[in-house]
Amino acid sequence: MTAVQTFDILSLTDEARNVVLDALANEAQSEGLALFVEVTGTRGAGYSYDLYFSDRADAPEDAAIGRDGDVTIVIPARSVDRLRGSRLEFASDGGGGLVLVNPNVPSPEEMNPGVPAEILALGLDGPMATFAASVLEQSVNPAIASHGGRADLVALDEEKKVAYIKLSGGCQGCAMSRMTLSQGIETSLREAIPELEGVIDVTDHASGENPFYANEH
Repeated sequence: MTAVQTFDILSLTDEARNVVLDALANEAQSEGLALFVEVTGTRGAGYSYDLYFSDRADAPEDAAIGRDGDVTIVIPARSVDRLRGSRLEFASDGGGGLVLVNPNVPSPEEMNPGVPAEILALGLDGPMATFAASVLEQSVNPAIASHGGRADLVALDEEKKVAYIKLSGGCQGCAMSRMTLSQGIETSLREAIPELEGVIDVTDHASGENPFYANEH
């Protein structure tokens, strides 16, 4: 098991460290427990995270392990570069809680995992992509704004004529979003662009407020 200087990856403020130590002290069996921190996906323009206590012996073989004061921290290898230089703070707003401040941001490929990298690389400057984006902005988004929803074009394969759409706000994780996409967004796009062959939803619904994909992945 490879150990590195974890404070080069993630540090804790004094307040955050005290909160973690207090939580550890309340665990029935705190001996050998470590704070595991990992990136689980993306949320908005940043990453989503999971912080939990587990036995240090459960750390993956290639995890980064170290200490910040009296707190042992375990970071799985795939999260190390995504968390490097981060800081765990305690925020008193909204009842108080731990907040992870991360200088790193997801790459376009991480933000849109359902879109082939070569399609993302094409950008949205093509004539069909430009028109599709305007349809969403002028016709679709005003209609779904009433429940806080928004639809954005993240990529368009102009050769295969396939649009990749990401939903956000009230549409992300909403159980009705499949219907919104098929009966609302896709219909509007196909009416405006008859040659369009397909519309693919690449939203991470599992991280929405009402995730309905949570048990499927």
